Amino acid sequence: MRRELHVRFCEGGEVRFLSATRLVILCRHGAAEVLETTRRWMTRIGLTLNDDKTRLLDARCDAFDFLGYTFGPMYSPRTGGRYNGVRPSQKAVASIRNAIRQRLRPGNQAPWEDIVRILNRTVRGWCNYFSYGTVTKARHDVGLHLYHYHAVRRFLRRRHKIAGSGYRRFPMPRVFGELGVLSPFTVSRPPLRTP
Repeated sequence: MRRELHVRFCEGGEVRFLSATRLVILCRHGAAEVLETTRRWMTRIGLTLNDDKTRLLDARCDAFDFLGYTFGPMYSPRTGGRYNGVRPSQKAVASIRNAIRQRLRPGNQAPWEDIVRILNRTVRGWCNYFSYGTVTKARHDVGLHLYHYHAVRRFLRRRHKIAGSGYRRFPMPRVFGELGVLSPFTVSRPPLRTP
């Protein structure tokens, strides 16, 4: 919430709170009072806050995860300076790694074109969702996982029964070029929407 902006929670024809609704409320002062007011509002509309997941923290000092992002203090790799920012959470990066692993699991006999289409849709969707904030390191990790560690090269090496690491037969330019695999580095950020 910004300064004097008053937010009212209501459940009417247009606004519905589901049982698993997640809220983040930011305020400069009086966080305990805001929490109690929110608790009263929720009770009034028949909902309760989960005490195990509800917490107060200083977002300038403590990081927290919300909807796949980590919000909080970060450090610039170039200057070493500290800033408040947002990046994809470690859990979000682990989820895309797992999705890639599932698409390229051993024994997948689907045609390569189908595998690439589904894999590219997965990577593009993840990159488009996680396009806000500091995304370079997360995309770098996903790209390394996609090519080096587990995924495409290993899958192709198994499929074509190639001994060794497969770097010569399937170099990175070939995988992300001729073979059609989408690199997380090339997915551009969607344009910002203007109100």
